[in-house]
Amino acid sequence: MADATATDFDVIVYGATGYTGRLVAEYIAGAYPEGVRWAMAGRSLTKLEEVRREMGIGTHVPLVTADADDPASLRALCRRTAVVITTVGPYQLYGNDLVAACAETGTAYVDLCGEPGWMRRMIDAHHEAAKASGARIVFSCGFDSIPFDLGVLTLQEAAIARFGRPVPRVKCRVRTMKGGFSGGTAASLKATMAAAVKDPSLIPLLASPFALTPGHSGPHQPTGLIPEYDTTIGAWVAPFVMAPINTKNVHRTNFLLGQRYGDDFAYDEMVVTGLGDLGKAAAEALAKINPFADNKGPKPGEGPTKEERETGHYDVLFAGLMPDGTRIDAVVTGDRDPGYGSTSKMLAESALCLVRDVKGEGGVWTPGALMGPELRKRLVDNAGMTFTAS
Repeated sequence: MADATATDFDVIVYGATGYTGRLVAEYIAGAYPEGVRWAMAGRSLTKLEEVRREMGIGTHVPLVTADADDPASLRALCRRTAVVITTVGPYQLYGNDLVAACAETGTAYVDLCGEPGWMRRMIDAHHEAAKASGARIVFSCGFDSIPFDLGVLTLQEAAIARFGRPVPRVKCRVRTMKGGFSGGTAASLKATMAAAVKDPSLIPLLASPFALTPGHSGPHQPTGLIPEYDTTIGAWVAPFVMAPINTKNVHRTNFLLGQRYGDDFAYDEMVVTGLGDLGKAAAEALAKINPFADNKGPKPGEGPTKEERETGHYDVLFAGLMPDGTRIDAVVTGDRDPGYGSTSKMLAESALCLVRDVKGEGGVWTPGALMGPELRKRLVDNAGMTFTAS
């Protein structure tokens, strides 16, 4: 494990000239003007200097050049920092050598990955090497999948405290969400689909809720693919586009925590569309929409205005059911749009949590399994999120 006191930096933001990378850099500069040793990294020194100047970040923040096509430059970057934040995706196209470099050098790693096929390849290729070096590699440290990963953790902690055991059935229901998905998310999904066409053996992996738990599978899981009237919450619900990655991360957290949620744990995610006939019609219409089907959305490196980011928000309910029908709830909220404003804060705080709050052995982790309560406290204190259970 890289020792923060023995490195030049606590954190390096790799991809700092891109849209999301700039947001991460802006957040660290504003929220931590002192006390964090950090640097901005990317392929072009000229571009880094331009972006640093445009953002009003002082020259006291160093610049580091590294290129996804140059493994030696990535290893050199890793040796200088305790944690690497990377926003350079799609990760299946640009992330292989950086994960390998972190696993080799013992450097901690956080990203925004929502690409389960690639994540499983990285687990298979580097988990043991990361354990040996002490590298703590943590995927999916943004809207996919921290609110969902930590939301289930919060619910199960409350269930164990109240009932003496976890709830075996959790329904995640996205009640409100204002703000779009990032261009990087769309690019990642398209890259995943292209990879599956090229290699059909990926298809069962992408379809399995246990794709990220090598050697382990659990009980049959609800698919969340068909609109339905949810009697638990008394409303119509429709498929949620982020469920294919979030559910896999939640099951990996349970796996890494030694089945703390139980061997019989079942989980799904859906979007609430409303009541009555209008809610039903909305659920059926939403189920037919592919938000990534055309090229009208933001491209990688593009995103909403500052006003759009700051007026975004989300509210997610987790309904936990005991076998006798007894219910316990948790709610997670965020005060910015999920794909950009909130995600950039989550990513930065995850990196700082690894520097300041948690140690833990090396390996490929989830946010919930490695950082859990410590990260949740950071997000409540600093990142405009709430986690409540009742």
